[in-house]
Amino acid sequence: MNRYSVFGFFLIILFLGVLQKGFAQSTQYQYLSGTDKDHTITWDFYINTGMKSGSWNKIQVPSNWEQQGFGTYNYFTDTNNPEEQGQYKYRFTMPSKDTGKTIFIVFEASMTDTEVKINGKSAGPVHQGGFYRFKYNITKLLNFGGENLLEVTVNKRSANTSVNQAERKADFWLFGGIFRPVYLEKTPSTYIDRIAIDAKADGSLSVNVFAANLSDRNIIKLQVQKLSGEAIGIPVYVNAKSGLEKYTLRQLVKGIVSWNPEAPKLYNLIVSITDSKGVVHQTKQRFGFRTVEMRPQDGFYVNNKRVIFKGVNRHSHWPESGRATSKELSLMDVKLIKEMNMNAVRMSHYPPDQHFLDVCDSLGLFVIDELTGWQAKYDTIVGKKLVKELVERDVNHPSVVLWANGNEGGWNTALDTEFDLYDPQKRFVFHPWEKFNGTDTKHYPDYNYVVNSVLYGKEIFFPTEFMHGLQDGGHAAGLSDFWSLMLKHPYTAGGFLWAFHDEGAARTDKDGKIDIAGNSAPDGILGPHREKEASFFAIREIWSPISISQKSIPEKFNGKLDIENHYTYTNLSTCTFQWKLVSLPFPGTTATLRTTAAGKVNAISLPPGSKGTLSLNLPVNWYTNDVLYLTAFGPDNREVYTWSWPVKSPESLLEKIPVDKASSKAGVSEQDSSLVITSNGTQYHFARNTGYLQKVITPKSEVSLSGGAVLAGVKHTLQSLKHYSRGEEYIVEPVYKGPSKFIVKWVFKLGKPVELEYQYTMPGESDFTGISFNYPESLIIGMKWQGRGPYRVWKNRLEGQQFGVWHKYYNNTITGESWDYPEFKGYHADVYWVTIENKQAHFTVYTSRQNMFFQMLRPLKAAGASNNNTAPPFPEGNIGFLHAISPIGTKFQAADRMGPQSQKNIQLNYTPISGSLWFDFK
Repeated sequence: MNRYSVFGFFLIILFLGVLQKGFAQSTQYQYLSGTDKDHTITWDFYINTGMKSGSWNKIQVPSNWEQQGFGTYNYFTDTNNPEEQGQYKYRFTMPSKDTGKTIFIVFEASMTDTEVKINGKSAGPVHQGGFYRFKYNITKLLNFGGENLLEVTVNKRSANTSVNQAERKADFWLFGGIFRPVYLEKTPSTYIDRIAIDAKADGSLSVNVFAANLSDRNIIKLQVQKLSGEAIGIPVYVNAKSGLEKYTLRQLVKGIVSWNPEAPKLYNLIVSITDSKGVVHQTKQRFGFRTVEMRPQDGFYVNNKRVIFKGVNRHSHWPESGRATSKELSLMDVKLIKEMNMNAVRMSHYPPDQHFLDVCDSLGLFVIDELTGWQAKYDTIVGKKLVKELVERDVNHPSVVLWANGNEGGWNTALDTEFDLYDPQKRFVFHPWEKFNGTDTKHYPDYNYVVNSVLYGKEIFFPTEFMHGLQDGGHAAGLSDFWSLMLKHPYTAGGFLWAFHDEGAARTDKDGKIDIAGNSAPDGILGPHREKEASFFAIREIWSPISISQKSIPEKFNGKLDIENHYTYTNLSTCTFQWKLVSLPFPGTTATLRTTAAGKVNAISLPPGSKGTLSLNLPVNWYTNDVLYLTAFGPDNREVYTWSWPVKSPESLLEKIPVDKASSKAGVSEQDSSLVITSNGTQYHFARNTGYLQKVITPKSEVSLSGGAVLAGVKHTLQSLKHYSRGEEYIVEPVYKGPSKFIVKWVFKLGKPVELEYQYTMPGESDFTGISFNYPESLIIGMKWQGRGPYRVWKNRLEGQQFGVWHKYYNNTITGESWDYPEFKGYHADVYWVTIENKQAHFTVYTSRQNMFFQMLRPLKAAGASNNNTAPPFPEGNIGFLHAISPIGTKFQAADRMGPQSQKNIQLNYTPISGSLWFDFK
């Protein structure tokens, strides 16, 4: 070995020694379980009842045992096998080098009563409460340098009645088992147990340090750092005293940037215990500077800015793993929440995984952190313990701005003051659903409740559950009306939609079939695997912090758009905008979508709450295109929203329909029951007793379009069936008698598709208005259309869909019960033309009016629906061209309780409604 190699060897030894000393100064972790649902460790397991009971098996930890094929599934109550108990065993080695350290065993959460033994000896009292972190000092129970046996007994139901009432009599899946990680926490004998930070937006910093086994020779040091490791400000010191466990260090840190969800600036706090030899123990905590205030008869303020919560309720859940999750899942969920332009999330109805709060801190979301109590409360003894565990774990997260003491009656008022014992920030504590302590968080208010609250309410108003999203109802349906009204409330603080995703469980006893517990769990904006429903995109538009209200592009558009800044902290000068003009393909051509021009918009300085004008500077020939898109990007370069406007009218596209030059004039023949018109080589059969189209026969195939034209929802009787020449045209005109004036004319022209002219009036209110036909559902294979898509719409949920050319294949999706999105069936908005793809012969229908809706079939009612609130009416015909459509309600409210857009339709000023449809069967 040469001298350079020897020197290098000693450098490595020196480095390893320093590294080992560094590790010894910080808390070390030894995982006994896996780290998350995707990284598990095998333990021995025995269960006394249910699936695979009565013998020892292997189980993956962390997990809910039902999702590993053990025990019994329950929702709402532990009705089946209430005495279910699981026993775990795991052997692990404790290194000799850990002798002299303090060793804790930590359970991030276990359902429900959990008894822990190390080498046959109890680690401490049975822990009660299934959603909370707990730990035991097991130093004296361990065999250092040898093998150790961990034994855990978990009872699904608690021996404490109040725990069962609070946690296991609830509207969610009642799983069992060790579903969050288990690990050993290793510290020196003198150590920092925990810290509690109060960091204000002005840089004021107060830190409570809780330490053990300190002596007069120790010093506690505090240093703020950027995430890069660069120190901010000077360190702060305090001398320790023997026997004293709590120390408070204060500092004014200059030059900091405060945390908010639009710019979530974070720092590290390094807290150390030192002695004359150096650092004894050190901990690092990520945190943010921000000030949270509740101002009575005013609102919630963060950093002296009034905040409006655009929030959603979220369960910690994944179909295949139950409540066992992962940081990757937390990251995905927070990104999805942010993508909807939300700024807040409520933990329903229990504290989440630590990594979820970490992601909320780093990406920026306000969080309501909740003590469990679905509709019943913990008793005071166990409740105090669980409040302590909740707050001590989550106190340092800047994202957490409110504590919720239970839910819908599940609050023990004796616990309200307990939160402050462990929270130096003294966050506001409230009761979701109750008028309490200056707040009104009414659950599922109807529109009239909000009206009255705006007029008479004196409390800060923010419903912590509203717009219940059962199946395809609620959520964005009616949200525009609600939100506009809520923003007029003098003390509004926003609200939280119910809920983020369908809480479907992949049942191991049913070959992985996803169970959504009837109508209890299919209430998400997303499906169980985060499949996006239409409301996802509509919410994104309604809650966009950049608001553009332009509904249509006028003929003499000057390229300027009115714009509003709905951010709380962000000037639009930090945002960017891009536009593009697109030419769309037309039926029967080989053309594809083509971007003809694109550009960026000059930055506009617009403070929060301000209005201004955005100038696009479009090219002079902009009007020759089919659609204009405008995309806004936030300061983080994330897309905020894309708006789209058709440039041309539907009528202008009719000129593109090719003329059949080889065609001949219409021919007429009368049969016993039919009138047959032959035009351009195609036969049209009309029923002589109804005037309805019966079928169409082309040179290649028969097309079973029939049963129309009918005025949807109105019964008429045929008086006569007229047919006659009108110049070069031939007319078929059924004459009807009924409660409304209904005029129909089929116009056959040389070389062109047949035109249906119609005009009608509507008697009184109606669920829908327009023209309807029938076509066999079994023959339909898909649809392609120019209009808004790709999702269906309701009268009270028109937002979120982009104008373009879309295609989707047939599916029979029932929202919330199957998740093949977008749904095929339903109403589609702003349709210019539609090609109905079928097993006979594809045909295309062109419209002449803007704002036309196309009805594709009729969605099935959900099997779990207990009422018709989320099953709106449809015409009897299954192919419709409509001028007005029905709204949808929520789980708890019929549509007409949900605001102006949710009412039935009325005819405007008694003006007859008219239009034309062109049917092309070539």
